[in-house]
Amino acid sequence: MAEPLAERLRPKTLEDYIGQQHLVGEGAVLRKMIDAGRIPSFILWGPPGVGKTTLAQIIAHRLETPFYTLSAVTSGVKDVRDVIERAQKGRFFNEASPILFIDEIHRFSKSQQDSLLGAVEKGIVTLIGATTENPSFEVIRPLLSRCQLYVLKSLEKDDLLQLLHRAVTNDVILKERHIELKETDALLRYSGGDARKLLNILELVVEADTGDVVITDELVNLRLQQNPLAYDKDGEMHYDIISAFIKSIRGSDPDAALYWLARMIEGGEDPKFIARRLVISASEDIGLANPNALLLANAAFDAVQKIGWPEGRIPLAEATVYLATSPKSNSAYLGIDRALELVRQTGNQPVPLPIRNAPTQLMKELGYHDGYLYPHDYPGHFTPQQYMPDALVNERLWIGQHSPVEEKLYERMVNYWGERYK
Repeated sequence: MAEPLAERLRPKTLEDYIGQQHLVGEGAVLRKMIDAGRIPSFILWGPPGVGKTTLAQIIAHRLETPFYTLSAVTSGVKDVRDVIERAQKGRFFNEASPILFIDEIHRFSKSQQDSLLGAVEKGIVTLIGATTENPSFEVIRPLLSRCQLYVLKSLEKDDLLQLLHRAVTNDVILKERHIELKETDALLRYSGGDARKLLNILELVVEADTGDVVITDELVNLRLQQNPLAYDKDGEMHYDIISAFIKSIRGSDPDAALYWLARMIEGGEDPKFIARRLVISASEDIGLANPNALLLANAAFDAVQKIGWPEGRIPLAEATVYLATSPKSNSAYLGIDRALELVRQTGNQPVPLPIRNAPTQLMKELGYHDGYLYPHDYPGHFTPQQYMPDALVNERLWIGQHSPVEEKLYERMVNYWGERYK
């Protein structure tokens, strides 16, 4: 039986590797270290099918160093220790450390991650972890502090097209089939930037016919309707479903939000994954229109961790309905993005002297804190003074939106600052 297409086309060199040029393109940070023959321990964070495992294998081959693989789903602490012991015994003096690749490292327990610390710190192994989850949530702080973090992006349209043409022209099986890529929009849309999913879909479409094949959007849609799960064997559709879930909350449709929640629960999704998305949604989409939404989402997160399944579905459903039926505002979300962009454009502007900290006598003599007006000494606990840097004194970053709660916040700012907020 032939290997799957995605495995047959797995790149063996950086020259054949598609995408992630911000990391492995000429002159990029990771490429420089690979070319120098020494890499630190690092974690690759990105969505499925963007080349995390492939990149780790290419690096090990390029550095000509032993390569050990563990899956966080099937490996325990004993497996970790066994690999570390083998790596230690097999290493020669001055040779590059063996690479230990851990797929889905976010699923490692705290004790499993603890068992890695000593070997990583002493350089017995170079750890490469791969995760689809935010490492700051799932990787223990001591291990995260010992690793660089590199973010991989979903593949762009040009990357995916390049991969498709490589598949139909270079693959030992497909190149014999005379495949014409007449239309590719449906292939790209269903893949969602996931190279493995793209190749699985292509293989599914091609295998359904004999002889020459002309790929059209209509053909792809037809094949996927007949085999709706054939291209999603690894549960990768959860990214589509979580997107539908969040968009239903954002769109104030509690019925749809509950439906997608049920799909995730029935599909065995990690409840903490769902709870984290609710916390993000409460901040990003409801925000100041209903500040209680963040409190309830956090409470649901805590409840799920305390009570587990199946009862955990109830606080998740409660938070889902509450968020979906809440008024919406993204003013805080937009405000921090404006502020970040302003910082990037203007650099390190000096803090105005009146609001600087003055813990030493020298700082006091230099005028730090001079002229500061303590708001609690004034009526209404407010008095106008400058808090922004001199060069940015007229910049507006937070712009209030129209909801009953936020209107009150906006009116208060108008009363305080007058023309600045009108």
